Amino acid sequence: MTEDSGIWVYAVTRREGAGAAGELPGVAGEALRTVEAGGLAAVVGDVPLETFGEEALHRNLEDLDWLGAVARAHDAVVGALAGAGPVVPVRLATVYRDEHGVRRVLEHRGHELTRTLDRVAGRTEWGVKVFAGEPPPGREETPSRRGAGTAYLARRRAERDARAESERLAREQAAKVHSRLAALAAGARLHPLQSKALSGDDQQMVLNAAYLVGDDDARTFAEAVAACDDDSPAIRVQLTGPWPPYSFSSLEET
Repeated sequence: MTEDSGIWVYAVTRREGAGAAGELPGVAGEALRTVEAGGLAAVVGDVPLETFGEEALHRNLEDLDWLGAVARAHDAVVGALAGAGPVVPVRLATVYRDEHGVRRVLEHRGHELTRTLDRVAGRTEWGVKVFAGEPPPGREETPSRRGAGTAYLARRRAERDARAESERLAREQAAKVHSRLAALAAGARLHPLQSKALSGDDQQMVLNAAYLVGDDDARTFAEAVAACDDDSPAIRVQLTGPWPPYSFSSLEET
């Protein structure tokens, strides 16, 4: 490490699991290494500050292609570590000036980190998004003497009311889905709903949740999600995962 470099932190794990990322390159193509304290190890890489320093990061994070490549490299390291044992992921773009700062986190928060590693051991994160179903077709207007403009406004009002009712039913069903799935999981987190532009879906999102599920229970959980999707035409349920337990064990979470 030089004065022109910083330390990018990927995750914290137990010392014996820190080598699971193997020869994977880091976000700058760098070799990975560890900073250790108290039986814990932070998996890190040395990155140039001209690209990964604070000012440079603010600029580069606006470049979606750059951000996508960096996020994939970061997640690959976290995923490899999570595949071998419990892990506390660290948020993307967490850069320390030196090893002392990283080691201080391990020392000062060692008990919290150890408890979190114990909690997520043998468990992974599954994401569930629920979208409102297609609203039922509006009722056809009975021909009348009303003008075309009036009929158009009535039709638009009926469509709006049908959509509002569809989303109300969807939110009601989504609450039941969350209650059902949370009962099968060791932990549950509600995340902010995503806009249609962000979710890439034409329908309104009514639930965005993450569940911490035991590896032995993953099949039962997936079957429950499928059943929720089949139970009501008011909603469409989307399952993603398994993921490292970002929602339940991030360094910020602890």
